[in-house]
Amino acid sequence: MDKKPVNSSEEKVVESKGINAFVLIFVVIIIAAILTYIMPAGTYERSEIDGRTVVDPTSFTFTESSPVSFMGIFNSVHLGMIEGAGIIFFVFMVGGAFGILKATGALDALVTFLTIKLANKAGLLIPILMLFFAAAGTLMGMAEETLVYIGILVPLAIALRFDAITGFAIVSLGASVGFSAAVMNPFTVGVAQGIAELPTFSGIGLRLALLATLYITAVWYVWRYAKKVRNNPSIGFYGSHDSNTKVEMDSTYKMQTHHKFVLIVFLINFIVLIFGVLNYGWYITEIAGLFLLFGILIGFIGKLSPSEIADSFIEGAKLLVPGALVIGFAQAILVIFQSGMLMDTILYYASGVLENLPAALSAIGMFIFQLFFNFLIPSGSGQAALTMPIMAPLGDLIGVTRQTTVLAYQLGDGISNILFPTVGFFMAGLALAGIPWGKWIKWVFPFALMQVGIAIVFLLIAHFIQYGPF
Repeated sequence: MDKKPVNSSEEKVVESKGINAFVLIFVVIIIAAILTYIMPAGTYERSEIDGRTVVDPTSFTFTESSPVSFMGIFNSVHLGMIEGAGIIFFVFMVGGAFGILKATGALDALVTFLTIKLANKAGLLIPILMLFFAAAGTLMGMAEETLVYIGILVPLAIALRFDAITGFAIVSLGASVGFSAAVMNPFTVGVAQGIAELPTFSGIGLRLALLATLYITAVWYVWRYAKKVRNNPSIGFYGSHDSNTKVEMDSTYKMQTHHKFVLIVFLINFIVLIFGVLNYGWYITEIAGLFLLFGILIGFIGKLSPSEIADSFIEGAKLLVPGALVIGFAQAILVIFQSGMLMDTILYYASGVLENLPAALSAIGMFIFQLFFNFLIPSGSGQAALTMPIMAPLGDLIGVTRQTTVLAYQLGDGISNILFPTVGFFMAGLALAGIPWGKWIKWVFPFALMQVGIAIVFLLIAHFIQYGPF
């Protein structure tokens, strides 16, 4: 078949048959409401220390129960949407800006250019393309956007005498390790640090080291398998694709000048973002405004009309509607816990269980919890909105820094995104590549265990260096 420069309009939509996350979350909402009739209510005293709210660990007292009514269960969803409005609209605005970037075709042009130039250099193809997807995952939280590239790289990998798993892994593992390290991912670390009252994108040094470690491990794992397939095609898995697929490349293809300028301006956006965060303490309002400004600039540089810029913004925001709604539903659980005065009771009992453990083991326990909790809430920002209001003060009570708590959250969320069938874009990607979920799990499970091991090592490092600023 002919290989043409990627056009985002050619993206295929694949329906996922995974478990609906909203059903699972609503079940948790009902369970939370039932708990207000069973668990005793309680409260801690809180105070302001150095600009952040801190729980007094000696001040817990039980109080009169305040169970949630039947209508309160349904009212909590609307209240949750209101409580999470700041984060929800931040997600929409940043997603809309990324939608404008996508509409310019600059990212697609870059992938096409790299693919053509590296087609005959298989040894470089895997690490360079995985570096691109890791950078996209760690800077812009690339997730759903990977689908269009899976449709490109799976047939390409087969044509280069690899297989469908190799093509899918280049995209999914590349983006996943970037998403997990979350050096400047606005949807995970950006949201979680804000809830934990940490300076935005603080602690970037350790996350850069984490990104390098996860990236090198992923490249080694994919290349080791790909080399085996190339030497013995019979062990490869080709899914719904023909193992004799041929891809013709236009070796004269060049990126257009405006695409180059779009990418340059996109990088300048992150430079300005870092400057603003470090020097002026920018948070989600300023970051959202910055992305909107640069999104509009990128649109004009990318030769989009004002109407096309607006439409692209809407399309980008539309992709994140499920994740944004998950934030509101997750907040509904917190609304019930707060109205039933169970939040502090949960903190009290959880700290009682963990207080006799070394703090380092508690940090690992937080990571394991977040890893499996992603099955219920497969949304990075949604999971942060629900768990960080509990985990941040819990860390204070048991001696785990808030920055370490955020690290535990981001690693648990990121690693499980390539495992659980409740993660919609992941299941859609497998369907697009023609790879059964069971086949993929069998292949990726050793790598997932490696990631868990790396996560534990970095959490131990974070604990022993008192990863901060607090």
